[in-house]
Amino acid sequence: MSSPSVPEHDRCEPDLSAIVGERRRLINLAYRLLGSLTEAEDAVQETYTRWYAMSRQQQEAIASPGAWLTTVAGRVCLDVLGSARARRERYVGAWIPEPLPDRAQWTDGRAGGGVGPADPADRITLDESVTMAFLVVLESMTPAERVAFVLHDVFRYPFAEVAGIVGRTPAACRQLASSARRRIRVARTPAAAAAGQATVVRHFKEAWESGDVAALVGLLDPDATMTADGGGLVGAALRPVEGGERIAQYLIHMAGRAPGLTLLERTVNGRPGLVAQHAGTTVSVAAFGLTGGGRIARIWAVRNPEKLRAWTGNGRN
Repeated sequence: MSSPSVPEHDRCEPDLSAIVGERRRLINLAYRLLGSLTEAEDAVQETYTRWYAMSRQQQEAIASPGAWLTTVAGRVCLDVLGSARARRERYVGAWIPEPLPDRAQWTDGRAGGGVGPADPADRITLDESVTMAFLVVLESMTPAERVAFVLHDVFRYPFAEVAGIVGRTPAACRQLASSARRRIRVARTPAAAAAGQATVVRHFKEAWESGDVAALVGLLDPDATMTADGGGLVGAALRPVEGGERIAQYLIHMAGRAPGLTLLERTVNGRPGLVAQHAGTTVSVAAFGLTGGGRIARIWAVRNPEKLRAWTGNGRN
């Protein structure tokens, strides 16, 4: 699994450009830990707020600013994960991680596509560790498991450093990461299925557009599950829709209730997915998980408009 570079440990004097340069790595870390771009940006902002709240003398006393920033960001995220569990228990319907577009598909929502500061999508490395299937498994972990696993297995931090962030012993962090690793192995999509995902998604799109229930059923695993996230702000199934036939019928029913819906093939968290637009506005982003035989086993459909800000106005065909 690829990972961003490990922070340098030989700097004695903080350099402004180097401090700012850590932002990309911190955003990558925080998004994987929190599953929310908005929360990740807030966590990184809080990290920098704490850095700049120190005096110059205090900053210069820190041997490795990069390691300090990572430690603080990790602890901030750990706190957010703890409180997020309670918030998500009160969430209306299912909670799905915030979907990310490919950087070429990113939009800031401004008319005319004006050029502005680099968007977070440009700072997120879209590798295996941000696929929707991977993030959903991370959501099933305890906060400590998630932080220990992401820091060690994704970002390659030694357990001695992870321990300082999680507040456990290195041995305990090793066990946390091992437990998390077992969860990942159980849920991992076979590489062959992932490689053919674009073709499957294209056929799924065509079948949905033509209202071909039989074709949809043929593309779906009989035990497939579709989970929607409307956050109580827009209409969405509050419980997962289970079974290939039921999912196919549900999709055709929903399409009938939204005439003029446009489906676009887009990269969602590094894998082929679909974006649904109505009157040029993105109303849903769907990510897919496939079985070893190449049939669709999972569909995660994000409809909560607060999670679609990166996609708003993205009407390029």
